[in-house]
Amino acid sequence: MLSGKKTVEALDRMELMYPDAKGELDHETPFQYLIAVIMSAQATDVSVNKVTPTLFASYPTAHDLAKAPLEDVMEKIKTIGLYKNKAKNIIKTSQMLVEQYDGEIPQTIKELVKLPGVGIKTANVVAGDMFNVPAIAVDTHVERVSKRLRICKQSVSVTEVEEVLMKKIPRERWVQAHHTIILFGRYHCTARAPKCEGCPLLDMCIEGQRNLIKKEK
Repeated sequence: MLSGKKTVEALDRMELMYPDAKGELDHETPFQYLIAVIMSAQATDVSVNKVTPTLFASYPTAHDLAKAPLEDVMEKIKTIGLYKNKAKNIIKTSQMLVEQYDGEIPQTIKELVKLPGVGIKTANVVAGDMFNVPAIAVDTHVERVSKRLRICKQSVSVTEVEEVLMKKIPRERWVQAHHTIILFGRYHCTARAPKCEGCPLLDMCIEGQRNLIKKEK
């Protein structure tokens, strides 16, 4: 396994590749970001960004979306995965925000996870990006990169990946590290055909070295 020192070194190299890493979901307010992140579960940011302009044009605030007809919301987001459940959740979340928070989104992870459709990953992303709450959200890219680099064991759960990353990466870097690793995994260390040749992390990546040996054979 990579030590804490080596993990930080790996992160430093990724940051050189993606110095301005940030979330790629379009939004104008914290509320819109929350809704976009909820909809991004098992869907790409690109697909979510295609539906949010129309959705937010009609329902820009929690007060608006709380009163939205379910059928209309489903019609507006039907091109993303699990759109029926997501439509129900974003309406219920909006209603809860109106009833309990005057239409504003809560700023703590503990409160965010109480909202319909909001799991720990979504809560971590929103709290970190909107309110600078130290958090690392483990999505498929973060999990893949962490395991390929042997920052954590291949067998561990998503929760355990999060715990290992929080131990090995300084707390003040958690939010930025999340976005940096996501972009590295999304565009470089991809699920299929990772760009191992010429990768600046190749010397510390056993899996990448093995991939190149296989190609040479």
